[in-house]
Amino acid sequence: MKKTLSLVIFIACISCKHESTENLINGLAIPYILQEDSSAFYITDYVPNFRAIDSISFPATILAAKINDSVYSLSMNGKTDPLSLISVFSKNHEENILMLYREKQKVVIQYSDDKKNKNLKVIGSMNYWNRGNAGMKLENGTWSQEFILAPGAYEYLFFSEGKEFTDPKNPLRNGNNSLIRVGKFMPEELPFITTSKYSDSKIELTTDQPLTKLFAFWQNKMAVTSINNKTISIEIPKEARDQARSFIRVWAYNENGISNDILIPLESGKVVDKASQLTRYDKQTMIMYFLMVDRFFNGDTTNDKPVNDKDILPKANYFGGDLAGVDQKIKEGYFSGLGINTVWLSPICLNPEGAYGLYKKPYTKFSGYHGYWPVSNTVIDYRFGNASILKTLINDAHSQQMNVLLDYVAHHVHKDHPVYKLHPDWVTNLYLPDGTLNTEKWDEERLTTWFDTFLPTLDLRRQEVVNAMVDSAVFWFKNYDIDGFRHDATKHIDEKYWRALTLKLKVLPNNRSVYQIGETYGSPILISSYIGSGMLDAQFDFNVYDNATACFALDNESFTRLKTVLSESWKYYGYNNLMGNISGNQDRARFISYAGGELSFSEDTKYAGWNRNIGVGNPNAYRKLKMLHALNMTIPGIPVIYYGDEVGIPGGNDPDNRRWMKFDSLSENEMDVWETVKKLITIRKNNLALLYGQTRILQADQEIFAFTRYYFDEKVLVVFNKSNSLKTIPIQIGSFTNPITTDFGSQIVMSESTLTITLKPLSFEIVHY
Repeated sequence: MKKTLSLVIFIACISCKHESTENLINGLAIPYILQEDSSAFYITDYVPNFRAIDSISFPATILAAKINDSVYSLSMNGKTDPLSLISVFSKNHEENILMLYREKQKVVIQYSDDKKNKNLKVIGSMNYWNRGNAGMKLENGTWSQEFILAPGAYEYLFFSEGKEFTDPKNPLRNGNNSLIRVGKFMPEELPFITTSKYSDSKIELTTDQPLTKLFAFWQNKMAVTSINNKTISIEIPKEARDQARSFIRVWAYNENGISNDILIPLESGKVVDKASQLTRYDKQTMIMYFLMVDRFFNGDTTNDKPVNDKDILPKANYFGGDLAGVDQKIKEGYFSGLGINTVWLSPICLNPEGAYGLYKKPYTKFSGYHGYWPVSNTVIDYRFGNASILKTLINDAHSQQMNVLLDYVAHHVHKDHPVYKLHPDWVTNLYLPDGTLNTEKWDEERLTTWFDTFLPTLDLRRQEVVNAMVDSAVFWFKNYDIDGFRHDATKHIDEKYWRALTLKLKVLPNNRSVYQIGETYGSPILISSYIGSGMLDAQFDFNVYDNATACFALDNESFTRLKTVLSESWKYYGYNNLMGNISGNQDRARFISYAGGELSFSEDTKYAGWNRNIGVGNPNAYRKLKMLHALNMTIPGIPVIYYGDEVGIPGGNDPDNRRWMKFDSLSENEMDVWETVKKLITIRKNNLALLYGQTRILQADQEIFAFTRYYFDEKVLVVFNKSNSLKTIPIQIGSFTNPITTDFGSQIVMSESTLTITLKPLSFEIVHY
C-alpha cells in the first residue's frame, strides 16, 4: 500500500520532452473543485502544453488514477482538507493549483402525503431543477428523497403532475421557493480577511479570527508568508518586477469554513494603488453593454431587408439596425460618454430568410432578426453588414479602449444550415424513445433537447462535431481582433466542447487576452460547473438578478433573500468573480415595467407584451431602476447593461423587450437615469475598492441593505433604502482614517465607530471613508 501511495502522491514523467519552464500554467489557475466521489482532473485545463511537465503531485489523501497522458481520475483516500495543493513540475520549476473541497452530508427531504400525489419529486438547486429526476420514494404514507449536499442554502419545490408547490412543513422561504440550510454555512461566521497595508516588498492582511491554514500565491507560485496573531505578511517576489501585470491571491480556512478570497493587482511588482493604472485588459474593470444589433441603430439603410412574409408581424421582423449603426454610435462617443468599455454584440452570423416558429395570440411567425438561428457560423449576415464594417467597428472600439465581444451560437443550427444537410447524423434525436418530441426539455434532456423543430441540436458529445464547431468559433479570433465571446445556451452543451474551445483560445498568438461568459439558467452548482481554467471565465448570475429585481420591485420582499443569494454566489464563484450582473436581457421582460406595476411577476409577460401596451407605470419605477444599477455597479462581478436600461425603456417579454433603442427626446426621468448610470460607472471605474475590494454584508432586512468593500485604505459603504419613507440608519463601520464623503448627497453623522446615514425613500448612497 505504501508503494501505491507514493506513486499517487508524486506522479512522475509524463514525457521526457522539455519545453520552456516559464509559465507552465496559462493565466491564473482557477481553483480545482474536488467532488465527493470521483473527479476528472484535466491537466490541459491548466497547462496547454502538458508534455512540458515532468511530474505532478497531489495531496496525500488523494488517489490519482491515470486515464491518459493528460487526464487523471481523483478520489479521496481519507479526510481531505477544505483547501490543499496540486503541484506541477518541470525541471526545477514548480507551479501550484489550489484544490477546494466542501465536505458533504446526507439530507433527506420528506412530504407526508394526504392528497395521494402521484410521482412526487423534489426539484431545486440541488438537482438543477430537473423535473426528469428519479423522484421521491413513497413508504407508509411519506414521500422521501435523499441528497448528498455541501454546506449552503438550497431552494426547492415539490413537483407532481405538472404542478409545483412549496414545502408546507418548512417555514423557510427565499422568494416563492422553500429553503433548506445545510451544515454550518453562515457567511458571517466564516473567517474574513482584509487588505491592510503594503510596501514595495511586502503586503499585510488582517484576519478577524485564527486560521488553520493559509494559501498565498504570486501568480501560480506559492508566496512566502508569515502570520503573527491576526496579521498576515506576504512577500512580493522580486521576479514580479519583470511583469507589467501580475497578482497576489489568497485563500484560507479554519474550523468554521473557507474564507473570502483576496485578489491584489501588481504593476511591475508594486501594488496597484490608482485605478488609472488599469486598462481594458484588466477584466475586473469591464463595464459591459449588451445590444441587439437589429434594434440598436440603423447606420446603412441599403441593407434593410425585412422578411417578405405576411405571417410575420412587424414586431417580429427586422427593424434595420446594423453594424454600421453600432460603429456610428461608437464614433459619436455614445458608449465612451456613458463610460462603457466592453460592447457585447448579439449574434451577427447569417440567419434564414424565411418565417419560422409560431405564436398564436396574436398569430405571428418570426424572422431571424435576433441572430440566434444560424445558417452559417462564419458568414456575417448581409442585413447587418460585412467583414470590412466589422473590422472597422472593432478598430474604432479599440481606439477608444473598448473591448468587443461576439455572441456565438454553438448549441444548434437552423435546418437550412449546410452542416445539417451534409451531416444529418451530427444532431440529437428529435424524438425520445417513448415517441414524444424532445423539444424545450430544458432540464430533463439538458444536452439533447431541441429549442424548436426547425433548430436541430448538435450532438457536441461527439468529437467530430466538437472539432468542426470549435474551428468555426476560432475562425472569429483568427480573422477579427475580437476580445471574447458571450456563449448561448451554455448548460445545453457538453463540457467536451468547452474544453476543446478554451484550449485553442489559450494558445492564440501573442498571449491574446480572451474573456468568455456563458448563459446558464439554473443553480449555482450547475452554473459553476462550467467555470474554470479549462472552461469559461464566467456566466451571467441570473439568480442574483431574479432576487435583486424582486427585492427592488416588490414592497413585501425582504433584502434577506438578496443576502442569501449573494452569499451563495460568492461561495461558488469567489469574491473576486467575473460573473455578469445584468440589468436585464433579451429573454426577460423589462425590470422597469415590473417596478412600475405594469407587469406582474406571476403573469405571462410574453403574452402581455403582445396584447397590452406595456409602459413604465408608477414613476417611482425610475428610482427602483437606479437602485438596481447601483447594486450591479458596486457588488463583485461585471456590470452588464442591457441596451435601453440606461434610460428605462419599458416592455414585456420577447419581442416587446427588444424595441428600438431610444437616443433622443428623453424625458426628465429617462435623462436622470442616464446621468445616474454614467455617474455610477465613473465611481466604479475610479475606485479600487469596487474593483478588487473585499466585500462584507452589514445589514439586510425588510427595507435596508448595506455592505462595505475594502481595498487597503480605500473603503466604500453602499446603503439602499427600498421603503417609501425617509430612513435614518445607524451602521457600525469600525475605524476610519480618510475623510468621509458621499456621492449622492445624503446626510451623514459620525460618532466613534457608528455612521448614521439619512436616506430618502427609494434611494441609495455610496459613502467613502
